[in-house]
Amino acid sequence: MAILVLLLVLPCLCGAGSGSAWAAQAAMPQGAKAAEANAPSLDVMIGSMLMLGFRGADLPEGDFFLQAVRAGHVGHIILFDRDVTTGGERNIISPDQVRQLTARLRAAAPGPLLIAVDQEGGRVRRLKPQRGFMDAPSARVMGASKPENTRAMGLRMGAEMASLGISVDLAPVADVNSNPANPAIGALDRSFSPNPAAVAAHALAFGEGLAQRGVIPALKHFPGQGGARNDSHLGVTDISRCWNADADLAPYAQAFAHGWPGMVMIGHLYHKGLDVRYPATLSRAVITGLLRGRMGWQGVVVSDDMQMKAITTQFGMEQAMLLAVNAGVDILLFGNNLYWDKELPRKAFDTLQKLVRSGRISRQRITESWQRITNLYSTRAAVARAAADGSAALYPWRQ
Repeated sequence: MAILVLLLVLPCLCGAGSGSAWAAQAAMPQGAKAAEANAPSLDVMIGSMLMLGFRGADLPEGDFFLQAVRAGHVGHIILFDRDVTTGGERNIISPDQVRQLTARLRAAAPGPLLIAVDQEGGRVRRLKPQRGFMDAPSARVMGASKPENTRAMGLRMGAEMASLGISVDLAPVADVNSNPANPAIGALDRSFSPNPAAVAAHALAFGEGLAQRGVIPALKHFPGQGGARNDSHLGVTDISRCWNADADLAPYAQAFAHGWPGMVMIGHLYHKGLDVRYPATLSRAVITGLLRGRMGWQGVVVSDDMQMKAITTQFGMEQAMLLAVNAGVDILLFGNNLYWDKELPRKAFDTLQKLVRSGRISRQRITESWQRITNLYSTRAAVARAAADGSAALYPWRQ
């Protein structure tokens, strides 16, 4: 595709990239002093790099997780409707209950709290019509229509999420459906199309629809896993033979060129031509070299769930967090749902804090992520106020 002419050198990972106009505007203030001057305590900045899940449809005073949020040790939240390990309910019961829960979380947070769900539509949606939420078609169904209709669906879904106090939708999927049998994407109708141009158009339209309602979209799963044969929930996903730079990077290049209004999610994807040693989530070559350098993305990067077996079968928590942050990840996502650990908020925060205090992760690196997160947060707050639809309540925090 023409939009990727400058990326044809990717297999050898050489050449310089050109950032989009949005990327230039979102670039961080020059110099460590400017960043430090506006920064809160180091602990709050460390906590802002953690997005965690928890059990329960409410959080009574004194709850362990709520205390971690109040202390700034858990900066962001992910909600689920079903508890994987028990098979029962988790955080989402009804619209009114979700509103009360998100309001309680926001009131407790000392910093810019983001509350996220996976709400793609179709088979991947945490807000289900059986619970009183709107119905939403799969990406495959949306992709068979016009991008204008996908934008309208994004607007509707964004309005609902904003009304519930949800500020991030971990969608849309930008994976090209090059393998319809892919158990994580194609087989679940999560891709808009096998045509990269169509995926690009629909992903951008969906994300812009969400953003117009003050909800932050997340383009996923970089650098692209549409052709994969296995699922990173279950183990390493090797895309070395099925990945195509022209096709798989097209949706990202298109989104960045049009000022993508959200964040980018990194997939636990291994490509020996991009990094012979590490999967994308832990790879400086992929995140800092390819995504930020050659493609010009200077916004927030969020990991896929760090509890997926693609990570946990090869790396301990400390090593995985060290590699991911130094590679360029801004928000580490731990769903605490694939397996449950009540102590996860303490463990995750203490581990990251230890890495910073020991010097293995620099304070400057933490400050960089803090700046990206707060830049995104303040931008979305302005959009929410402009929309005048009540979603300004999603962003009550002031630096």
